[in-house]
Amino acid sequence: MDYRKTNAPSNTVTRDMMELCADTGNVYETVSIIGKRSNQISVEMKSDLSKKLQEFASYNDNLEETFENREQIEISRYYEKLPKATLIAAQEYIEGKVYYRNPAKEKEKLQ
Repeated sequence: MDYRKTNAPSNTVTRDMMELCADTGNVYETVSIIGKRSNQISVEMKSDLSKKLQEFASYNDNLEETFENREQIEISRYYEKLPKATLIAAQEYIEGKVYYRNPAKEKEKLQ
């Protein structure tokens, strides 16, 4: 998933919850789906950021040798400006890009 090219808004957006939960029929289930996807995106973003910042890591324990790294600051600012994981997850859900299933409902259908 390339979260950098998402069309999610960078600010909080008020959404109609009844329209948002039309697929599941349950507001709480919809929020749970978006929340779980948000956690997945957040973990992915954090690991990506950690990989990029690892290149600049110094393994010295001497505090006097620490210095400001311009590239590291640029990368951190870039990730701060990205939309939050919850906004990306909500946008993916609205666009139908999130796959979800409820095993309890599938079990009821089989019986």
